[in-house]
Amino acid sequence: MPSVTAETSNTAASALHELSENIDTSSPEEVAARGALARWMLPLEAVSALLVVAIVLLLLGGVVSRYLFNLPIVWVDEVTSIAFVWVAMIGAIIAMHRNEHLQLNVFVNLVPERFRYYVRAFALVSAMLLLLSLLKPAYTYVVDEWAIITPALEMPNAFRVAAMLFGIVMMLVIVTAYAIRTLPLKAIGAATLAVSVIVFLAWKASPVLQQSQGLAILVFLVGFVGVCLIAGVPIAFCFGIGTLSFLTFASNAPLMVIISRMDEGMSSIVLISVPIFVLLGCVLDATGMGKAIVDFLSSLIGHVKAGMSYVLLGSLFIVSGISGSKVSDMATVAPALFPEMKRRGNKPSEMTALLATGAAMADTVPPSIVLIVLGSVAGVSIAGLFQSGIVVAMVLLTALLLLARWNARHEDMSGTRRAPIKLIGKLLLISAPALALPFLIRSAVTGGIATASEVSTIAVLYALLIGHMLYGGISTRKLYDMLVETASLSGAVLLILGTAAGMAWSITQSGFVQQLSEFLTSMPGGSWAFLAVTIVVFLILGCLLEGLPAVLLLAPIMFPIAKKLGINDIHYSMVLVCAMNVGLMMPPIGVGFYIACRIGGASPDQVARAIWPYLAALVAGVVVIASVPWISTVAL
Repeated sequence: MPSVTAETSNTAASALHELSENIDTSSPEEVAARGALARWMLPLEAVSALLVVAIVLLLLGGVVSRYLFNLPIVWVDEVTSIAFVWVAMIGAIIAMHRNEHLQLNVFVNLVPERFRYYVRAFALVSAMLLLLSLLKPAYTYVVDEWAIITPALEMPNAFRVAAMLFGIVMMLVIVTAYAIRTLPLKAIGAATLAVSVIVFLAWKASPVLQQSQGLAILVFLVGFVGVCLIAGVPIAFCFGIGTLSFLTFASNAPLMVIISRMDEGMSSIVLISVPIFVLLGCVLDATGMGKAIVDFLSSLIGHVKAGMSYVLLGSLFIVSGISGSKVSDMATVAPALFPEMKRRGNKPSEMTALLATGAAMADTVPPSIVLIVLGSVAGVSIAGLFQSGIVVAMVLLTALLLLARWNARHEDMSGTRRAPIKLIGKLLLISAPALALPFLIRSAVTGGIATASEVSTIAVLYALLIGHMLYGGISTRKLYDMLVETASLSGAVLLILGTAAGMAWSITQSGFVQQLSEFLTSMPGGSWAFLAVTIVVFLILGCLLEGLPAVLLLAPIMFPIAKKLGINDIHYSMVLVCAMNVGLMMPPIGVGFYIACRIGGASPDQVARAIWPYLAALVAGVVVIASVPWISTVAL
């Protein structure tokens, strides 16, 4: 897809826009193409914003009706589910137009400029082939679902699943328009020829691949996916291309399996909380609630040696308990703290290294979006994950605090004074409503008072009201932009979830999972060796795929094996997520590493040298968490 880099901002959505494109590879033609299509996207953006508002109001109405009046509204879940799938697919369309789908551009940027057009053309033609191949299965799926009548609304389920057909058609239109407007005809021709040759070779090898499922997995689900990933194809499309190739050339299963798996992967009621928590992160940033927390912590402990490092880590820990997005956390905290840290003699590279690893540390603090998605795909209690996530994050926080204190032993403290008690009290009073929000979210979910989806809507309402009364509020235009960005981000995330579900199904049906299970369960060392393998695998995958794709792809495969070995599912979840988060920040490929460098305004080369001690501290913390299951289960 065409790539354009947005300026670093203080909103969760724009920060994730940075995450999807670590280095700018856009051209004037691509910018012009986006502008030409922009007016055609306005109706879809308006519909997406209305649907997000509808989801929030429906969930809020359901909570009020059930808890205050003891009158459950039976049709709320169905209407919300329909709106959710449409938000996901319209959001995926908007993300395609804005280039906000998660993708890896590091390797594309290494290609000489004169050849880069051909790489982009390959990515576009590959995506077009996937979408074209899914058109007929998607239509057939809609027709089949017409006979399925929903229990509460008594309407055909086709109205819900038609969202996927609509999304596929519109994304195909956008990709085709970009290809025509931004690429030379010779580049498109060369890419089409290359893809055709690959398809022909796969067809010729089909008889052999059908007899050897292991080889087919290696060729399609590793080789094809890897090539597409390197070429800058969005991760969701990489998974889709791998699954499509496997089903077409190495299986007798119909292609409609991909659509049905996408539907199942994107339709879990638990996942409805994902866009709401994304919206909550946007509200947090737009109202200045996050800055209020940072200011209070700065006044409280900023005067001690390493104090601003403590404030940075503490702020990430607390703010992550509201936004659910590590990138949003970094974009909130860094601008408020870096100027004072520089004044005290801290190097930009050291500050950015601490920022990146601090964000990785805090990603298990609820309401982590990764934990919500993991709970959904692996069948693990989200309340249990939330309870354990706080304790686990505190272990990693301790490791970073100790290292930060050691590094600050020569910090210049001249001119630094303790804040007056009166000022601390004033800042506490200002930040108290914001500080209360993380505890509200955690206590409601872990106490079983409400589901994650219900709590997310209450938290959004609370943040909007408090932000309006105490922190300046949000303009109507800003709120509208936030709603559209929420839909776009949610679509990018949920499309990955859908295609990853299809890829995981293909791997399972091939019999590879059984073979892998037998190998891992028979390894010397038993559960300890399996945990060590998990740490290494997710360090690598976190670096290559970013967090969610790695979880979505391997969680359904790895959790049954962990269960066979007697590993507690909450404990295994914490090891997996922590290792993945560390991998996300590892140079030279880790996507989160480049985002931290951009937010911190530091050179990636310099940060790469400074970050390794902090990464080593986090890896040591992950090893401790893996070695002591009590850490993950003590809060349960």
